[in-house]
Amino acid sequence: MSEIHPAQRVAVLVDSQNLYHSAQSVYSRNIDYSELLENAVSDRALVRAIAYVIRADSPEEESFFEALREIGFETKIKDIKTFADGTKKADWDLGMSLDAVSLATHVDTVVLCTGDGDFARLCTHLRHEGVRVEAMGFSNSASDDLIDAADAFIDLSEREDTFLL
Repeated sequence: MSEIHPAQRVAVLVDSQNLYHSAQSVYSRNIDYSELLENAVSDRALVRAIAYVIRADSPEEESFFEALREIGFETKIKDIKTFADGTKKADWDLGMSLDAVSLATHVDTVVLCTGDGDFARLCTHLRHEGVRVEAMGFSNSASDDLIDAADAFIDLSEREDTFLL
């Protein structure tokens, strides 16, 4: 796949739930989304930055969504679903995948900020289409399948002071 160069067009897709839970369970800290975006773009041409978030009726979440927009992310928000048995579900895997496939004809590189192995097949598809795929996540909670399927994996745990608040 192509190497990184300044004229490269980049889309950054952030699985906020995955990163949040990884950062909280391992470090009890939050993600620095400004640093995440800056490092994902890496002096290339940003075409689109999308943060996929879940609305769970937490008091501080609206200010979090606004902060993401101020940093430069488009936010896609999904309400958490509560089922009759009390279980809750909300994920953006399909939405992120569809957006990545749609953006593939407009970018040279897709940066997937997640550790979720469900995106390994997406990586394979995008690479087959000639798109460079980079994944950013915490190696201690990232799927080996995702790491292997991407052209590059940026381990956020190697630079905790940069990526965590």
